[in-house]
Amino acid sequence: MFGKILGFENSNIFVENNKGVADTNYIGYHVVFPEPDHKIVGEIIGIGEKQVTIMLIGEIINGKFSNGVLKKPSMNSVARIIFKSELESILGNQNYLDHANLLFGTSPIYKDYVITSSLNNFFANHFAIIGNTGSGKSCGLARLIQNVFFTSSNELPKNAHVCLFDVYGEYYNTFDEMDKFPGLHFKKYTTQQEFGSSQLLTIPAYFLGVDDLAILLGATEPTQLPVLAKAIDLVKIFKSHDPKAEEHKNDIIAKCVLDILSSGKSSTQLRDQVVSVLSSYNTETLNLNSLIRQPGYDRTLRQCLNIDDQGKINSMNLVIDFLQKHIRVDIDKVELQGDVTYTLSDLYYALEFALINEGALTSETVFDRNNVLKSRLQSIINSSKVNYFAFDDYISKPEFVEKFFTAGEGGETAQLVDINLSFIEDRFAKCLTKIFSKLFFEYTTELEDRGSYSIHIILEEAHRYVQNDSDISVIGYNIFDRITKEGRKYGTIIGFITQRPNELSKTALSQCSNFVVFRLFYPEDLNIVRGISSNVTDETIEKIKTLHPGMGLVFGTAFKVPLLVSFPLPNPMPISTSLRIDEVWYN
Repeated sequence: MFGKILGFENSNIFVENNKGVADTNYIGYHVVFPEPDHKIVGEIIGIGEKQVTIMLIGEIINGKFSNGVLKKPSMNSVARIIFKSELESILGNQNYLDHANLLFGTSPIYKDYVITSSLNNFFANHFAIIGNTGSGKSCGLARLIQNVFFTSSNELPKNAHVCLFDVYGEYYNTFDEMDKFPGLHFKKYTTQQEFGSSQLLTIPAYFLGVDDLAILLGATEPTQLPVLAKAIDLVKIFKSHDPKAEEHKNDIIAKCVLDILSSGKSSTQLRDQVVSVLSSYNTETLNLNSLIRQPGYDRTLRQCLNIDDQGKINSMNLVIDFLQKHIRVDIDKVELQGDVTYTLSDLYYALEFALINEGALTSETVFDRNNVLKSRLQSIINSSKVNYFAFDDYISKPEFVEKFFTAGEGGETAQLVDINLSFIEDRFAKCLTKIFSKLFFEYTTELEDRGSYSIHIILEEAHRYVQNDSDISVIGYNIFDRITKEGRKYGTIIGFITQRPNELSKTALSQCSNFVVFRLFYPEDLNIVRGISSNVTDETIEKIKTLHPGMGLVFGTAFKVPLLVSFPLPNPMPISTSLRIDEVWYN
């Protein structure tokens, strides 16, 4: 078929077509140009009656394929179709039952060949699965996970920890077969308040840090963070059972009241604000009925706040002296002992006090800026969302994560966990996804033995959550950007599943090492794919536009060259099939 070399243009070689027939069945086949000490590999990208166009893709040296060509074939070199023994170095190891190899699917070019990669090269790196609706993303992901867990291999991934954030509940019954394999378990969480056998997704309110609260309550500027930090400090003091807690409470209440008394407002305003604070926030020793003793008589604190005929608080000095006696400790330096649990309602109580303590009662600007946080927290408390943060007993964060990936009462690992987010709106789902992802990331970063416990986070419809949003300007970072930049070395890996890569965070997407691209049409999305890798040529982009459902293009560090893969349908299927109007309308 191949004759002499006619010419070169960039990475393309034009070879004489000895057959004189434009047999397009050979397009996509690989060819080899034998050289004395190595072999140059190319892919047929065009066939005419007179010439064949071959794109050079790499070299085979000592039986191993390397991407890229340092030197073009000599003019007297004659091409040939690649041998089967050479093909495996490109398509991947054909022994896909070996647990070190990850099966993707079959080759649409070479009959009876499969496409595999090193399990480590794929799952030790962040990855993205991209494609339009109906192109096969969900089925491709399901098939890939089933290939990992539904195997006849004697070696099973019993120490895997994969968390799938399932936006539509598509995968809820897709991996039930896992439990048939000894030591493997599939666990389900639901966001449906009235649920059946699945466990309601919950996270303790006392796990929420400043950044978590900022995300949950929709903070819009960094100046709101100190109030949230203050609220967390306060709620731990208010709910602590440490004997020192009483001194802490007295200290912060006394400081708050003194701030009010020194605000310069009218006597009536001062009295009303102090009464309001001490009515809600008080202790056994510091309250409105506390006795202020003077020679000859005792008066309560409330009585000392009375206003005389001159319009002044008649015992202001006595009140100030009494309050100053309770200022004893610095709550920022003294740590309370014991585990502290609290609810969102407790946190609301502390946030309200934090607003007062930060000067909200003496500054209308401060109050207006921060009061919206309190209103949003109250809205969550008054809704069914509060149930997602209900947790009765104390549990540490490491224990929570380990229990999250534990199946049943036996204490065995649940290698795959599905979180069905289909019962909550997008904004709240985005908050929960960020909070849990941050929790997983922090768990792996704090392990003494780095990388000993890997967690894979797979985000369906990732463009909804992994965006260039306001997190960076408010809390200083985007958790998904941080995980993609830092998580790999600690064992936290993210997989993005999206139909709109152009809406995804550019930082997060740029950190992905492997890609599975199904059919795409939108020009901006195609440009994103074109810019991902130098191996993605214009010919590759044209292939992506015309891919059949269930067929994808794989490329990245786990693959020698971009390869077409036909993904077999998963069994069971996810609930993601396209609507059949002919059946719905005429049933």
